[in-house]
Amino acid sequence: MPDDRLRMTPGPTEVPAAVRERMSESTPNPDVEPEFFAFYRDLTSELEAIYGGDDIAILGGEGILGLEAAIASLVEPGDRVLCISNGLYGEGFADFVEMYDGEAVLCDAPWREPLDLDAIESELEDGSFDVATMVHCETPTGVLNDIEPVLEVLEDHDVISVVDAVSSLGGVPVPTETIDVCLGASQKCFSAPPGLTVCSVSDRAWRKIESFETESLYTDLEPWRDAADEEWFPYTHLSSNLYGLDTAIDLLLEEGLGDVFERHEAAATRCRERAAELGLSVYPDDARSSPTVTALEVPGRATALQQTLADEHDIVLATGLGDLEADVLRIGHMGHNARLERVDRTMDALEAVLSVRD
Repeated sequence: MPDDRLRMTPGPTEVPAAVRERMSESTPNPDVEPEFFAFYRDLTSELEAIYGGDDIAILGGEGILGLEAAIASLVEPGDRVLCISNGLYGEGFADFVEMYDGEAVLCDAPWREPLDLDAIESELEDGSFDVATMVHCETPTGVLNDIEPVLEVLEDHDVISVVDAVSSLGGVPVPTETIDVCLGASQKCFSAPPGLTVCSVSDRAWRKIESFETESLYTDLEPWRDAADEEWFPYTHLSSNLYGLDTAIDLLLEEGLGDVFERHEAAATRCRERAAELGLSVYPDDARSSPTVTALEVPGRATALQQTLADEHDIVLATGLGDLEADVLRIGHMGHNARLERVDRTMDALEAVLSVRD
């Protein structure tokens, strides 16, 4: 059945026809067919072009799996972890740390504010930390954090960095060369279906991972270092999803990363220009918002606007999360959806809905 809905959510994003077609191919047995291991190795090599180096692992599970796996694999009981935050997912890292019996030290700033570099430096000077976590793009607020100064400070203190780049990788330049564990996911800027976590792991992070035995099986990164070369997987991999991701990455690399980044910037600019014409403010502001998602302030109206846009215009948007659920409407212009015509269709519909309500 044809589906004319335009899903402009900040992930999952629209999946191109070529990706869907690739996923319909015959499903191999990923545990016993040598050709599949060769395919997996080729796919990780393609991802290295996006990550810019380091070992790549692709896990069978939605992006949150990557966040938990990083903590499960790096944090021993009693390890001190600096959880750097100005948003929901930054705070969430602390929950994972405590789940694995680490000591989470939350260095948080208000959601509208940038990461507090002075407070981070103070925490590092006052105490010893094994690992630090942070988020590049906080999807619930659309904030793109300037993480390079933070990474420099962490490097000075020999602290392993874990970065959630789930909503930025593949749509925005990410300083992967100075990140120890950089986490991404298939359903965001790559525009493949949900179901896969991608991550890069530095040699320093591998040494820490291999220094102890985690209590977890599914979230343990250690087996993935040599699995493909030794032609085995820790569990049966999601072969059709991997095929889809392979085609999605091919499309991205064929376009060229520079052109992809420019396309995301253009889509974000158009979205925010149209929003300003409608009298809507961007949360927290234009300057600190990600090229992949725009959060619009609509106090008390987010859920109603979301419903009307879906019912009357076949356009699906997301509301905020947590305390912002009723007050923020989020437009995802990431991956395949980072196109001017899709942004214009979305904003035309929003303008029509607002004109009736106002």
